Amino acid sequence: MKIIGIGLVVLGVGLAVWGYQLSGSVGSQITQAVTGSDTDRVMTFYISGAVSFFVGIYLLRKK
Repeated sequence: MKIIGIGLVVLGVGLAVWGYQLSGSVGSQITQAVTGSDTDRVMTFYISGAVSFFVGIYLLRKK
C-alpha cells in the first residue's frame, strides 16, 4: 500500500504541474480572458491531481 500511496502522491503533483503548464498556453489564456475562468481541461488536471495527492497521503499515513 505504501508504494501505491507514493505513486499517487507523485501522480498528483505531476498532474497539478501539468495543469499549471496548460493554464499558460495561448488557448487557455484567451479562454480565461473571455470567460474569467480556467478551461475545463485545466480544472480537470487540478482536481484529479489534488484527489490523487490526498488519497496518496491517506494511504501513506494509514496504519
